[in-house]
This record gives sequence, C-alpha cells and structure tokens, in this order.
Amino acid sequence: METKGYRKLKAWKEADELAVQLYLVTKNFPKDELYSLTSQLRRAAISIPTNIAEGVGRQGKNETKQFANIALGSLAETEYLINFCKRLNLLTDGDYTKLMNLRDKVGALLWGFYRSF
Repeated sequence: METKGYRKLKAWKEADELAVQLYLVTKNFPKDELYSLTSQLRRAAISIPTNIAEGVGRQGKNETKQFANIALGSLAETEYLINFCKRLNLLTDGDYTKLMNLRDKVGALLWGFYRSF
C-alpha cells in the first residue's frame, strides 16, 4: 500500500513518534497525575500529529497552514509540559533528553512545513 497524504510527511512521522514516546513515558507517572499532568501532556502531544493530518486533509493551502500553526502551538505546550514534569522529577534525565531531542526535531520540521505555504 502506497503512503499518501500526511503519512508521507517527515514532520508528521516525527510528531507521531514524539506522541508515542510521551504516551510510553507517562505510563510511569504517579496515578494521582492521571487526570492532570498525564492527561494534559498526552492531549498536547497527540494534538501535534493530529493537526498535521487534519490540515493535510483540508482542501486549501490556507487551511493546511492554519492547522500547521495550531500544531506549532501544541508543540509549544508540549515543550512547556515536558519541562514542568522534569522540574517535578517525573522524568528521568534520559527520558527528558530523548523527548526534548524529538521535540527539537519536530519543531524544525514543522516550522519548515508551515513556512512552505
């Protein structure tokens, strides 16, 4: 099966990987954070590839650019939450570094995607 639409975009692939890694890492968060930080971080992270996919599925370049802009906002939220969780010692140094490296890669790719319109 040929990859089409958003699935062929490197920005989407990396954003999807960031979301997956955040889901895996947050499995280790305390249960009392399930409906607060865990939920907020997961929703912010999954919003990035979701908005890329939705934007690519739209009919016009302006709409695609708008959804890429929303994804950039979700990426900023995700970055803040990763840093906040690190400050609370909810993330190991290794997990923090891995997540921030992914965040940086997603940011560069997503910014390039946004600017292409």
